Amino acid sequence: MSDLATSPAAVPGRAHSPVGDTLVMIRRAVRLSRRNIDALLTAVLLPAMIMLLFVYLFGGAIRTSTEYVNYALPGVLVLCTGFVSAQTAVAVTQDLQEGIVDRFRSMDIGGAAILAGHVAASVVRTVWAGVVMLAVALLIGFRPDANAFEWLAALGIVQLFVLAVSWLAAVFGLLSRTPEGANGFAFFLMFLPYPSSAFVPIETMPGWLRPIAEHQPVTPVIETLRGLLIGMPGTDRAGVAVLWCTGIVLAAVAVAAVLFRRRTS
Repeated sequence: MSDLATSPAAVPGRAHSPVGDTLVMIRRAVRLSRRNIDALLTAVLLPAMIMLLFVYLFGGAIRTSTEYVNYALPGVLVLCTGFVSAQTAVAVTQDLQEGIVDRFRSMDIGGAAILAGHVAASVVRTVWAGVVMLAVALLIGFRPDANAFEWLAALGIVQLFVLAVSWLAAVFGLLSRTPEGANGFAFFLMFLPYPSSAFVPIETMPGWLRPIAEHQPVTPVIETLRGLLIGMPGTDRAGVAVLWCTGIVLAAVAVAAVLFRRRTS
C-alpha cells in the first residue's frame, strides 16, 4: 500500500494516462513478486529440479535422435515457464479478494493497467527461471548449435507463450473466488505439456493419443524451440506456434476485460 501511495497514479489531481497507469502497476507487481520470497524461490529453483529429474531419472529409458538433455530442454522450459506464468491467476485473485482493486478504481486506474501489471511481473519471473534452467542444462550437457538470430527467435517464441499463459491465467484469476482455486490453474498448466512431444516422441504414443499430442498448442511451441536451438525438424511449425499464442492472447484479453467489469461493477 505504501508503494501505491508514493506512485504518480496515487497523487491527487495528477493527470492519468493508460500508459502511465500501466507502468505504475507493472512496478507494483514486480515489487510484490520480489518480496514474495517463497514464490520467487519456487520460480527459480523449480525449473532446475525438473530438468535434473527428467534427465537423470527418465533420460536413460527414453530413446531420441539426440542426447536426451537436448531433447527435453524445450519441453521443460515450456513446462516451467507455463507453471510460473500461471501464478498470475493467484495474484489477480488476491488483489480482488483483498479489496485493493477497489482502491485502484477509486483512483481511476483502469482494469487493463492492473492486469497488465501482473502479466509483466510474470514475464520478469519467467526470465529469471529460464536463465537458471539454461545454466543447469549447460552444466549437465545441453549443447545448442543456434546462432544469434535463432536464440532471439527462440526467446521471442518463449515470451509470446508466457504472454499467452499469463493473460489466460488472469482470466482464471478473475473467475476464481479464492487464491486456492486460482492455484489449481497452475497444476492444469503443468499437466498440459505431458501429452505432447515435450518428453517423448509422439510416434511412441498410443494411436488414440497422437492426434491430441500433435494438435494441442504446446507441441508446435516445443518443436519450434527444438528446431531453433538444436537444429531438429520443427521450425516449419513456428507459424502455427505464433498463431496459437497470438490467438490465446487476443481471446484472453477480451474475456478478461468483460470479467473485470463484472467483478468490479
